[in-house]
Amino acid sequence: MIIPPMFGAIQSVRDGLEKRYIASYLALTVVGMGSWCFHMTLKYEMQLLDELPMIYSCCIFVYCMFECFKIKNSVNYHLLFTLVLFSLIVTTVYLKVKEPIFHQVMYGMLVFTLVLRSIYIVTWVYPWLRGLGYTSLGIFLLGFLFWNIDNIFCDSLRNFRKKVPPIIGITTQFHAWWHILTGLGSYLHILFSLYTRTLYLRYRPKVKFIFGIWPVILFEPLRKH
Repeated sequence: MIIPPMFGAIQSVRDGLEKRYIASYLALTVVGMGSWCFHMTLKYEMQLLDELPMIYSCCIFVYCMFECFKIKNSVNYHLLFTLVLFSLIVTTVYLKVKEPIFHQVMYGMLVFTLVLRSIYIVTWVYPWLRGLGYTSLGIFLLGFLFWNIDNIFCDSLRNFRKKVPPIIGITTQFHAWWHILTGLGSYLHILFSLYTRTLYLRYRPKVKFIFGIWPVILFEPLRKH
């Protein structure tokens, strides 16, 4: 959630991509750093640094997904204003009510919007992107499932870890898996959004795996004849 998106942002600058995708990568890095600071300190201020950027980054993702099929470097001021206003309202309310359920519902609304938009794209626009689209969605939802299991069965999991070797117990740290999987799912979503956008702009994107493990998108403009 920190280093790979930073490299993604640098590569986006080098490739001359639109600033929204640079912002997407950097927003994911901010979420990762905020989460890191919160789990190191368990302080309320650091919790906000973790949770509020989740809202802001998701708003950037929503903007990118709904602007995939516009002319290059266009700006949708109405959508931009709506998402900024939404972020401000969520921030203000959350700072006052301090209710985690409120944050979770607002974040869930944004994720649900991204899911619907992604399904639309892989169903009616670019069906051959189903693999990437559904992989990012599936990994993210798996992380969400682990997060819920950890919340519901926390005491049972703690007791289980006391009875088994540490190397086995560590695999049941489902809150850690939540961070790993949602971070990876979010990163893959950026790749999916970027792939969709560069296809529309008549680039030739390809998913490559660095060291055979980590996915990135490389592309080149369509040759002119």
